Amino acid sequence: MKRRTSEGMPSRRWLVLMLGAVAAMVPLSIDMYLPAFPQIAAELGVAVGDVQLTLSIYMIGMALGQAIYGTLADRLGRRGPLVFGMALFTIATAGCALAESIDALMLWRLGVALGGSSGMVITRAIVRDRFDESESAHFYSTLMLVMGVAPILAPVIGGQLLLFTSWRGIFWLIAACGAVCLAAVYWTLPETLPGPERVRHNVRQILATYGGLFRHRQFMGYVLAVSCMSGVLFAYIAGSPTLFIEQYGVSAQAFGIFFGANAAGLILTAQFNRGLLKRFSSRRILLTCYSINTGATILLLVQVLTGWGGFPAALVVLWVCVASAGLIFPNTTALAMSPVGRVAGSASALMGTLQFALGGIMATLVGTWHDGTGRPMAFILTATSIAGWTLLRVMTRE
Repeated sequence: MKRRTSEGMPSRRWLVLMLGAVAAMVPLSIDMYLPAFPQIAAELGVAVGDVQLTLSIYMIGMALGQAIYGTLADRLGRRGPLVFGMALFTIATAGCALAESIDALMLWRLGVALGGSSGMVITRAIVRDRFDESESAHFYSTLMLVMGVAPILAPVIGGQLLLFTSWRGIFWLIAACGAVCLAAVYWTLPETLPGPERVRHNVRQILATYGGLFRHRQFMGYVLAVSCMSGVLFAYIAGSPTLFIEQYGVSAQAFGIFFGANAAGLILTAQFNRGLLKRFSSRRILLTCYSINTGATILLLVQVLTGWGGFPAALVVLWVCVASAGLIFPNTTALAMSPVGRVAGSASALMGTLQFALGGIMATLVGTWHDGTGRPMAFILTATSIAGWTLLRVMTRE
């Protein structure tokens, strides 16, 4: 295994790779099996819509799991709950591969989410334990690069796997990846929250902890702002096929290229953030980029309503909307986590839960208001970004 530093921690490079891989298990387990939906439905004798419910179950599990692991990470430390979560993720994914009914698949998918959510929460808390605000923003930017590759490559890998294996083989591969992450965490990651610094609360005190976080104006301002940005991205993911394919007649193959280009833009800007942090504060970068994002969503709405510039204009404006999120996410996360101290696990859990909840709501609204054009997506993107920009300006003011 990797050599540790003098403080007992793995090297910074190994820590980035390990935590990024752990966090990447969530998008990997969401996106890789999407191309297999028809095959799963045919083998299990159900409609494709029933298979789609496994995604809804997954989102429910992610929201619940993040709230649970936040409390556990503050009470028991970071390492133990993360090891347990990765073990549950690996076992439940193997269960998906062995499922013989849609009900069993849904149950195992819930287990996958409850296990994988540990990585989303605890990796943020570990970064908060080890680094200050500026270093955390650097670290979160690097993590976005590592875990950002997953949603780009996962559907492609899943589709290629179906050429020589079944949907069960996809889940076996994800389970193998989970086992590798579990081994890396177990053997190389020491505890980052010492015993004296842990929060040992009963149920009333746990509720009080979350109540205190809700009353923390600046923390909630940043959390709501980043949750709105998650809403923007989930709405984009749900509505972009309609805009590209139905409204502008782009082929399914070309859609994949454009979708990947936007995802790549988000990753590239996240890395550009590290250079900006050498000259500007996280807050200044955040305020500027959120304003750019809001302006871009307004332009997108105008473009979709008027048809100005056609598909090229829509593509460029949408790229700015998505790419600017690469600068917004790491800086908002660093600023939100900076003042929470000993309750970083609970704070991370609250942030993740609200992000998934609001993102899921926005994606559902896009589907509910579907009219064959990009108008529902553009309206929701604009309204959500304006809301996030307003909350950021009002609630985080010194």
